Amino acid sequence: MTATSLTAAAAPLTADQTLPEPPFSPQLVEEFVRHFVRAVKTHQLYLPNNPIYQRSIEGLRTSFVPMWEVTTELVLQISESEFRWMGRSVHHEGSRAESLPWVFYKDGLRELTIMQGFEQEEVATLLDIMQRVRKASPDEDDLLTLLWEQEFAYLRYRFIDISEGMGDDVVEAAEAAAATANDPSNPPPVISVADIQEDVSKETDRSGIVRMEDLDGSLYFLDEQEIDYLREAVQREQTLDLRRNVLGILFDIAETQPAPEVRDEVCTILEQIMPHLLAAGDYGAVALLLREAAVVVKRAGDLSPAHRQKLLALPGLISSPSVLSQLVSALNDATVMPPQEDLDALFDQLQGDTLGTILSGLKQTQRAELRTMLERTAARLASSNISELLKLIAADDEQVAVEAMRRAADLKTPAAVGHLLRCLSHGSVGRRLGAVQALSEIGSPGALRALESALEDADRDVRLTAVRTLSTRGHRAALPKVEAVVKGSAVKDADLTEKMTYFEAYGMLAGDAGIPQLDALLNGRSALLRLRVDPELRACAAMALGRIGSDQAFEVLRKAADDKDVRVRSAINKALRGGAS
Repeated sequence: MTATSLTAAAAPLTADQTLPEPPFSPQLVEEFVRHFVRAVKTHQLYLPNNPIYQRSIEGLRTSFVPMWEVTTELVLQISESEFRWMGRSVHHEGSRAESLPWVFYKDGLRELTIMQGFEQEEVATLLDIMQRVRKASPDEDDLLTLLWEQEFAYLRYRFIDISEGMGDDVVEAAEAAAATANDPSNPPPVISVADIQEDVSKETDRSGIVRMEDLDGSLYFLDEQEIDYLREAVQREQTLDLRRNVLGILFDIAETQPAPEVRDEVCTILEQIMPHLLAAGDYGAVALLLREAAVVVKRAGDLSPAHRQKLLALPGLISSPSVLSQLVSALNDATVMPPQEDLDALFDQLQGDTLGTILSGLKQTQRAELRTMLERTAARLASSNISELLKLIAADDEQVAVEAMRRAADLKTPAAVGHLLRCLSHGSVGRRLGAVQALSEIGSPGALRALESALEDADRDVRLTAVRTLSTRGHRAALPKVEAVVKGSAVKDADLTEKMTYFEAYGMLAGDAGIPQLDALLNGRSALLRLRVDPELRACAAMALGRIGSDQAFEVLRKAADDKDVRVRSAINKALRGGAS
């Protein structure tokens, strides 16, 4: 690693001087710089396992190959907005907010020398450093410090000490002086303190600061009407949505200019601009981009198959599981949620095979508004892609599988019954309960038949959900299994809620045919026999008679109205009032 601090001055190259012929084509350098800038931005947006990230890094490494065929090192000069090579601009960015040259320039770096071998390992290290610098707070290390700590073997740089507050003219002169400092035929001039003070004074005079006292005496000072006009113009400019305007221009060009190279460039720009829009949180602009791409495919009849495919593939860039999961995670962690209409418009463009990622996002979402939006998206994707929904019912992730069952229940799709029936034999109680609840919601004859197998499930909640559904739906085919529980001995060990549920289901399914069995439990043939029956079972029998609700059932209830056990009397009174629940 080599770093040089510039301390002398020399005259810069004047505008009318002819640049020397370069040793090789500047296009090789421009291509490398373009890939480097793209890799820096992609590195900030994607994880290393993302295909977009990997393509970007591969493109950067590939750009070195033709350059190393003609040279062993590349020297780039850096200004506020440009990378220059041998006096020629090879990359220019006007806005400091997005300018990569400015990131180097503001920390004092004025020249980079990249040597053959840099592309192997050190390029990834430099990309990591650029990401840290972009996200660094003012009190963290600057770019120069981070570069110095890494001790690069294939990267050299020159910098200036910007802590002295010198003007840019003095700095540029110092840079030029450093380049000729070792030339004995051109000794550097002697610079006095007075010379530096004079340069600083001239820089101050050229600062362009307008003082009000210079304007007070003007004959053409603005009147109120002109000030109002300028104020309105500034407000219009500030509220102008430049991103959407740019997208509109790009799609107009794609639609109206059939030249293949023009459409190639438009497609490339659209692919590159989408990550930047996502990073900026402009989800409405991303949704607009995807919608307009589909519109151009429909309207432009002269699109080539290749251009058509590129435009149709744009939704896939955001629909990939890695990108979409990062987006959901970022929304979940955001301090302020973006406008709901922008999110709805964006998620409306997702493709059907993203349903699993959306369902996975539901389980980790803490924000109510985000969960509501994901629920709507999941419902839309599920209704338009039933086959994907059915596959997710058997997903390895149990929470995803249960969410898929809920979507199938909301859609009441009979096609899901077979998949849900297989889940009833799964070892997980959560899956079995989710399947029973979904079958209960679907409620088709096939779903009710499937629920019969859950009456003998080992889990209490699964059994109770199934028996309640079958009884309220009047599925009499389940009566033999319900009756077996009521007449069997296992019900004696169940808790009161389960006893009550099975007895009420028996009353609802058996009707008057079940009265003799319930009468025998409630009234018995003798007082001694009644004492031997569990009072809870007698109370459950009374509630079951109330569910039957016929005159004959009420007559049986009245016979036991004066029973000595308070639990039995309470159940009889509820049944007679029709208050059984």
